[in-house]
Amino acid sequence: MELVFYNVENKGMSGGDLPWETKIMKRVADTKYIFVSGGVISGVGKGITAASIGAVIKAKGLKVSMQKCDPYFNVDAGRLNPNEHGETFVTRDGAETDLDLGHYERFLDEELIGDCTWSSGKLYKKLIDDERAGKFGGKTVQMVPHVTGLIQDTFEENARKFGSDVHIVEIGGTVGDLEGSHFVEAVREFPGRVGRENVFYVHVVFVPYLSTSHEYKTKPAQNALRDLREYGIIPDMVSARIDAPTDDAPVIARKLATFCGIAEDAVVVMPNAGSVYEVPLQLVEAGVLGPLDRFVNHGAPDMSAWKDLQKKIVTKRRRVVTVGLVAKYIDNSDTYLSVTEALKAAAWEVGVGLKIKWLEAEKAGAKDFAKVDGLLVPSGAGPRGVGGMIAAADYALEKDKPYLGICLGLQVAAIAACRRAGLKTANSEEFGANEHSHNDVIYKAGEKMRLGDCSAKLMEGSRVAGIYGTLDVVERHRHEYEVNRRFVDLMNAQGMEISGFSPDGMWAEYLEAPKLKYFVATQSNPEYRSRPYRAHPLFREFVRALL
Repeated sequence: MELVFYNVENKGMSGGDLPWETKIMKRVADTKYIFVSGGVISGVGKGITAASIGAVIKAKGLKVSMQKCDPYFNVDAGRLNPNEHGETFVTRDGAETDLDLGHYERFLDEELIGDCTWSSGKLYKKLIDDERAGKFGGKTVQMVPHVTGLIQDTFEENARKFGSDVHIVEIGGTVGDLEGSHFVEAVREFPGRVGRENVFYVHVVFVPYLSTSHEYKTKPAQNALRDLREYGIIPDMVSARIDAPTDDAPVIARKLATFCGIAEDAVVVMPNAGSVYEVPLQLVEAGVLGPLDRFVNHGAPDMSAWKDLQKKIVTKRRRVVTVGLVAKYIDNSDTYLSVTEALKAAAWEVGVGLKIKWLEAEKAGAKDFAKVDGLLVPSGAGPRGVGGMIAAADYALEKDKPYLGICLGLQVAAIAACRRAGLKTANSEEFGANEHSHNDVIYKAGEKMRLGDCSAKLMEGSRVAGIYGTLDVVERHRHEYEVNRRFVDLMNAQGMEISGFSPDGMWAEYLEAPKLKYFVATQSNPEYRSRPYRAHPLFREFVRALL
């Protein structure tokens, strides 16, 4: 691909001795950019729409990368309340990000990085840090061109890092919200850098159904499109979300096209799907290739993998297994989104139906555990509900109930084993244990969290080695506490073994009880690397053990 230069004094986001506006950056001349925004309501489905468009373009044989711009002032998602915002997704390089990056990875089967997400907080922090460091040489730092210019730099640098044919950017929030206006302005300005022919705007809107008059009302969507046009952006495509399939779809498309100044075939009417993984096929069936091919015509997409997945999803299964998810955060189903998606993928691959029963960790007990086929204890922080998680691991050890522990799920398994071996006060330093009391089965090993990809060496002949099919594995991590090796003998006395270590032999990465049907725990978060059409082996074998 031909490399060209713009702003020849600009070298990009990464820093250096000169101000960011006087550094050299390259861009791939023929990269195309798609910007996905939303209107009417929040949670309208921008992330799934963006990821599905990416899946369709990738099925054309093109290289696709994605990025999320979030209006909130948090620097990253690491400290966001999961009950409000859903899970924190961790990238391979250790960035704590919005859950939409998980959607992007699962739909594209691409591993993203921390620079694929930019919040307002992260953006302003960089600019203020640069200003305090004197990198602007005393110039007045302004919204335009400095804030909008840095935003546009992120688009081009991400496209360059991934060598993308198409780079897709989701703009979080709703167009018209004050806190997101700088992102919308940056998107409006962007064709000035790369040419309007290389930019494609998608606006996702909601069209409500009014039951009293038995009709869909397009006025809210019209108003949302007017808000976008007031910024100076006329969309190339509109995705009109509706609750259910309707014969009125052509009428909806015609109305929006007429009142909003776009082609009728550029309005894609999208009813709710049974599964988010049906949306790429649904987009194609709804006519997305009309406007999309005018922008990036690279032949017909090969959607066979998505069709195969859809068949697995819609097939009714005779056998249904129930997984008890013993969790701290149950007010929002997205709090463990990657875990539940990994379980679904495993069930589809094994060929069984799946029911996930949410068990509130603070209240769950033996009666609840007995009603499910297997127990999964996921990540969490803080003491609330830990007693129920330890009880779940203890129950699984005693009753030979299939168990999969993830992150905190490994730690409570170690605590449960030590308590069963006689150390009744066994606990974690996070929950009050300490070295002087000789009960710190889990301890804080350093000042920093382990974040992102970490390698592990599996023990030859172990169950996890058989599951992975290798002795060397890499998984993503997000934790700051570790298993204390001083208590290994107590764990061994209960039939539990450390079956995987960090390469230096210092940290326990995997625990298992080899004599039980399936008792496996990992300090990592393997759910982040699961894909809907390629289940993670730990989840796959866990579901298989439930049969």
